[in-house]
Amino acid sequence: MQRRTFLKSAATLAALQRLPFVNASANDRIRVAVIGVNGRGKDHIQGYQKLRNVEVAILCDVDRTVAAQRASEFHQTYGRAVPIETDLRRVLENRDIDAVSIATPNHWHALATIWACQAGKDVYVEKPGSHNLRAGQKMIEAARKYDRIVQHGVQLRSSPALQEAVRKLREGVIGKVYMARALIYRWRPSIGKHPEEPVPAHIDYDLWQGPAELRPFSRSLVHYNWHWHWDYGNGDIGNQGIHETDMALWGLGVQLPRQISAMGGKFLWEDDKETPEVLSASCLYPEQNKLIEIAVRHWCTNEEQGVGVGNIFYGSEGYMLIKGYTRYETYLGEKREPGPHGEGEGDHYANFIQAVRSRRKAELNGPVETAHYASALAHLANISFRLGRRLEFAPETERFVNDAEADQLLTRRYRAPFTVPEHI
Repeated sequence: MQRRTFLKSAATLAALQRLPFVNASANDRIRVAVIGVNGRGKDHIQGYQKLRNVEVAILCDVDRTVAAQRASEFHQTYGRAVPIETDLRRVLENRDIDAVSIATPNHWHALATIWACQAGKDVYVEKPGSHNLRAGQKMIEAARKYDRIVQHGVQLRSSPALQEAVRKLREGVIGKVYMARALIYRWRPSIGKHPEEPVPAHIDYDLWQGPAELRPFSRSLVHYNWHWHWDYGNGDIGNQGIHETDMALWGLGVQLPRQISAMGGKFLWEDDKETPEVLSASCLYPEQNKLIEIAVRHWCTNEEQGVGVGNIFYGSEGYMLIKGYTRYETYLGEKREPGPHGEGEGDHYANFIQAVRSRRKAELNGPVETAHYASALAHLANISFRLGRRLEFAPETERFVNDAEADQLLTRRYRAPFTVPEHI
């Protein structure tokens, strides 16, 4: 990006920060822009369009072909045209937009959230909330400073059954709860090997890369397989795994650990992935005397009592299974007698819109703080894996203990103007 373009963009955001913001009242239509419509963004569109007095007002994607396809589908489904945009900064400049729903690649989540807060927009952001731990801290700062509603896209938080499950854990249904096991067993085939090639004319690749360092275009990155490259994604522990780390933290009632140990690797495919196919991590909470185990497996594998994606909580009187996003089961005593169970799906988008209308952050099921902690757990495990050793962490300062090498991986080298600011 040219310097004059950057200065214009920075000046625009600064001007937006000085404007008085008018929040929608309980009777006003909420106008939402969906940013990133190739993958999860499709679900965002459907989720908002079914809500009363909510309008998907803009579709934004750096891939013009994808944006045009979504707009065509939108017209066919809902009977009206919807504008498309390629640059999220122009969306944030639009005073008619009340909220943005972010479904970009991971490396854009935190910066897009921060910019949106600065521009007076409320935010629904896909998991993981952040691509690195420091960016998650800055998301919290931005939401608080600009008094924005920020919801993390972990829909299990809105399941009435899983809300009941957590209440049961607090009430002692399985006794003293001491451990959670987060299971991330997804079928992830080889992505192959892909050469560098010219950037397709319909993709703004500079904007797609955003905060990341410049890197040649490859089909190993665009569109989905960026998940398996450190510059853009966080592996499956930071993909599907965020649902499970979030559930583990929620059920145990803890935040950041003091000790982290992770190991794993690539054992099957000679492909372009950088992140591990198999990862096993342990996160210790010595003051609370609790432990979180995280297991990632990519291919042929067993389930653990019917859980392949979910959590298992262990207590002194039994254990609880969390199956997916909507069901829990308990088994009690030495004979594993069936105990309380439940199933039910909530509406995470509706919960977000409810809080946007009321301006009460306490109504959010997945507030920005939970986005930071669930994402940070994955980041800490990845850092331990990449350094190949156990790490000591200080939750009070959110830094490692006398470990400058590990501290360097708490953030990233940003590419101007796509920089998470030091001062929000």
